[in-house]
Amino acid sequence: MQRFFVEPQQIEEEAHCIHIQGSDVNHIRNVLRMRQGEELWISDQNKEYHCTIEAFTEDEVLLHILYAQEPEYELPSRLYLFQGLPKADKMELIIQKAVELGAFAVIPVETKRCVVKLDEKKAEKKAARWQQIAASAAKQSKRMLIPEVHPVMCYAQALELAKSLDICLIPYELAKGMTETKEIISQIDPGKSVGIFIGPEGGFDEKEVEAAVAAGAKPITLGRRILRTETAGLAILSVLMFRLEA
Repeated sequence: MQRFFVEPQQIEEEAHCIHIQGSDVNHIRNVLRMRQGEELWISDQNKEYHCTIEAFTEDEVLLHILYAQEPEYELPSRLYLFQGLPKADKMELIIQKAVELGAFAVIPVETKRCVVKLDEKKAEKKAARWQQIAASAAKQSKRMLIPEVHPVMCYAQALELAKSLDICLIPYELAKGMTETKEIISQIDPGKSVGIFIGPEGGFDEKEVEAAVAAGAKPITLGRRILRTETAGLAILSVLMFRLEA
C-alpha cells in the first residue's frame, strides 16, 4: 500500500480528513493513477493514518481517515551516518539502505582520501537527488519520518556536529579486537544518539582517525575482513539496529 508524508497542519483529525498538497498530488493522480476510494497510508512522524481517497481538486487530494495508530517503526535512538564520499553512484545505495536500517540522518563528508570532489553546484544537485532517494526508501520501509541527508561537509565540520551526540564510533582496520568492540556496543542504550564515521574507498587517513578520537569517537573493529565503504556503514547500522531493538 502506498505511503506518503505530511505536516501536522495538513491533518484535521476531528473532521477525519487529510489534505495532500504539493508534488504528491501529481504523483498520486498522474503517476500512480490512483482513484477515489483507493486506500493509502499517511505519516506525520508521530502517527500513521489509514485513509481512502475521498476527492480530487486541481491542487489537492482530500483523504478520509479510517483509523490512526502509533506504531513503533522507528529505532529508540537517533543514528547519524557520517559517510566519506564514495565514487560513482555508491552514495545512492548507501543512503537507500541506511534509511531502511533506521538511520536518522546521513551526512556526506569530504575526507582526505575522497576521490570525488564536488563543487557547490554539483553538491546541491547531488543533495537534492540523495534526499529524493531517502524519501523513497522511507516510504518503502514504513518509516515514520524521512531521514535528512545533510549538505556535504568537510571533515572538521562533521567532527564538530558529532560532538553534540552521545557516542561516536569510527570503524578502523587498526582498532583493537572484537572484545573491546562488543563492550563499546553493549554500552549503547536506547535513547542515546550515535554517530558512525565511515571512510571512503581509501579509508581514513591516520591523522583523521586521531582527530576523531581526540573529539571523543571510539575506534571499533568490524571483524577480520576489510569491508568496502558501501558495506561498512550498513554492517554497523545492522548491529546497532539489533542491539537497540532486541
